[in-house]
Amino acid sequence: MSILRIYFRVIALLAPEKWLATTLALANLALAGVYFLEPWLFGRVVDALSSPQKHEVWKLIWSWAGVGLGGVVASVWVSLYADRLAHRRRQAAIASYFEHAIALPLAFHGQHHTGRLLRIMHSGTGNLFNLWLGFFREHLTTLLSIVVMVPLALHINWKLALLMIALMTSFATFNAIAMRKTHKAQGEVEELHHEISERAGDVFGNVLVVQSFTRLAAEAAAIRDMMRRALAAQYPVLRGWAWLSVANRAASTLTIVAIFALGASLNVKGEVTVGAIVSFVGFAMMLIGRLEQFASFISGLFFQTHSLRDFFAVLDTPLTLQDDSSAPNLPHVKGEVEFDNVSFGYDASHPALKNLSFRVRAGGTVALVGPTGAGKTTALSLLYRAYDPSEGRITIDGIDIRTVNLNSLRSAIAVVFQDPGLFYRSIADNLRIGDPDATQEELEAAARAAEAHDFVVVKPDGYATLVAERGRSLSGGERQRLSIARAMLKDAPILILDEATSALDNATEARIQRALNKLTAQRTTFVIAHRLSTVRNADLILVLKHGELVEQGTYKELVALGGLFAELDGQGQFVADAVDDGADVELEQTG
Repeated sequence: MSILRIYFRVIALLAPEKWLATTLALANLALAGVYFLEPWLFGRVVDALSSPQKHEVWKLIWSWAGVGLGGVVASVWVSLYADRLAHRRRQAAIASYFEHAIALPLAFHGQHHTGRLLRIMHSGTGNLFNLWLGFFREHLTTLLSIVVMVPLALHINWKLALLMIALMTSFATFNAIAMRKTHKAQGEVEELHHEISERAGDVFGNVLVVQSFTRLAAEAAAIRDMMRRALAAQYPVLRGWAWLSVANRAASTLTIVAIFALGASLNVKGEVTVGAIVSFVGFAMMLIGRLEQFASFISGLFFQTHSLRDFFAVLDTPLTLQDDSSAPNLPHVKGEVEFDNVSFGYDASHPALKNLSFRVRAGGTVALVGPTGAGKTTALSLLYRAYDPSEGRITIDGIDIRTVNLNSLRSAIAVVFQDPGLFYRSIADNLRIGDPDATQEELEAAARAAEAHDFVVVKPDGYATLVAERGRSLSGGERQRLSIARAMLKDAPILILDEATSALDNATEARIQRALNKLTAQRTTFVIAHRLSTVRNADLILVLKHGELVEQGTYKELVALGGLFAELDGQGQFVADAVDDGADVELEQTG
């Protein structure tokens, strides 16, 4: 994406407020008129003072004052409303980026670090703000001034005007050379800054590991080394633009001297008046000021280009899940689920699921078991459309889930993840992710059912206690119980338990299991688990290996079959605590 295309795209983002933007553009046109009228009037005043009819002087002075006052009013109005417009559009850009980024597929987030995405958002929207503000305060006026000034200068005296055109040409040439020479290097600098953000984000997110493994000095040294590399890459770019500034200033000085020299020569020949020379010098000084502003704008845009390109690259990333907002909502869900010859792969050459087919009756409980990487979590993520199958289809109550509104589909499914995924918010706010309208009584009822109420009430602020980032201020069992309570509040007809009790000790699990039994009653439940108590009670067990369904049946049927499930069960690979039925019963009674 070229610099010019990026700039036009930045301006195009003002379209939602096109009427205000158009009014500001017209005000800038008036300002451009003021800028070229002032030196022209100045020259007229000088000529009038030299003529015998000096009564014209006061008319010209009053005209000059009126033009200047109009310019002040227009400038104040532009500054005030350009600021407001730029602030509003920046907030809109942040919202647009955020909404699009969080809707992108999990594969995208797996390839892009959170620190990188946040840096792209902040630097991108900050640069958008500066460009919008600069466009109305400087860029547009500068462009219009040049467009108006050059024809006027050619009309007054084409010989002097050629010197101004030569100055503009030199500015354009010098800037083009500087951009071509330093563009690649600046891209490397931006990439290094992204790496710094990623590294810092990693360290902040794993402070406990860094401290416990005495990595403080090493990580700080690594960041300092990355900063040194960024500076080493940045200095040549800065040096190139410093030479550009010198070249532009030299061209400006030589142009002023040349205008005076040529003007003096032409005045001697009677081809130009002193007032015209004064006007041309005024034009030249204003042009130099505008060109320097324009060069500063080009320099700023150059340094912002890579950041803006990254920003637009995220916005241009397509959503692999095409949700039709006009699609009908999923009707009242009974809970019958069917996978019909479903295949899926994050990479087309390595499918994670192959021809998976099974059917679950409404209110039934299905357990998915298999070694790590068998495709258990992937299969269930297709149910709530984290991804769409590459082949086959998934139906709920006979309706293809791709034909209904995505929000209505996900509203019908509650998930308890292996990683609870708690937010940096209060305990109550975390629970209300399941039901934003839940009352305090409903929160406490769900927490009691999930065996969480007792540990919540002893916290310093009870349900108002702030949970640290990703729940680090809570134990693994506490995090998981809050996750279960959150799912209870959602009260969805389909439930997915992805290692829901993996972080709990045996006694707590037994208590939670009673809560889960209440939660799963009359709900279609999918369970990914290694605990024998959960697997044994399932209506159907699906055994996956390398993404394929190799066995299915009840627990007794699979054990009697003597196949992969019985073999793995005997080795304890699906069972965290290899206890017999009597031990399970005893554990639940004593729990």
